[in-house]
Amino acid sequence: MAGQRRQDIRPGLRVEIILKQDQRSGRRTIGFVKDILTSAAYHSRGIKVRLESGQIGRVQAILDEPQVTTEPEK
Repeated sequence: MAGQRRQDIRPGLRVEIILKQDQRSGRRTIGFVKDILTSAAYHSRGIKVRLESGQIGRVQAILDEPQVTTEPEK
């Protein structure tokens, strides 16, 4: 899944981002979203996020979908 829509990005998701200094090489960095920095609902080059490591870049891929857990009924 691409990271162009803000509604798809949530804190705690594992994502691949491209850091500003890696835009030319295309090198991707994997981490967990801490903050969403793009205020627009859509961005063609990817939603800008801050990872838990403090690195900032644009989301290129979402690696983990949010998991919904339900407790069994008693």
